[in-house]
Amino acid sequence: MAATKDPRPCSIADTLALVGEKYSLLVLREVCLGNGRFDQLVRNIGAPRDVLSTRLRRLVDAGILTKRLYSERPQRFQYRPTQAGLELEPVLMTLMAWGDRHLRQDDDRPMVIEHSCGNELLPEVTCRACGETVRHEDLTAHPQAPGWSVSGPTAA
Repeated sequence: MAATKDPRPCSIADTLALVGEKYSLLVLREVCLGNGRFDQLVRNIGAPRDVLSTRLRRLVDAGILTKRLYSERPQRFQYRPTQAGLELEPVLMTLMAWGDRHLRQDDDRPMVIEHSCGNELLPEVTCRACGETVRHEDLTAHPQAPGWSVSGPTAA
């Protein structure tokens, strides 16, 4: 079958186009931790200043972060997550847990997140309707984009 010139319509691809750039999720990590000042972000992420400025501008323009002036002279800003940014926090927690499980030893974790119940957060994806833990074998995809099936583009 010939390759289609247009890739599969996909919300994952759309999201990655916005937050998948190098340093973007790390910016969100820091802002969610309360480190929203530019110098804190530079120090904690290690991104070049010009690249960080570009990522911050894009995340603000997309409505993931807000920018608030905290000093007039010199003019300095603090970044905070919007509701849309906070909705990405579970993604960060899930990525962190995956990295802890597959890339580190138990005693080599750089951070532990505590839930308000007092226990370590161990994120788990559950179905909102039934409350069951989501497992790969329980999922069935139903493509909604016209001209696409699970296996790829359909004949016109």
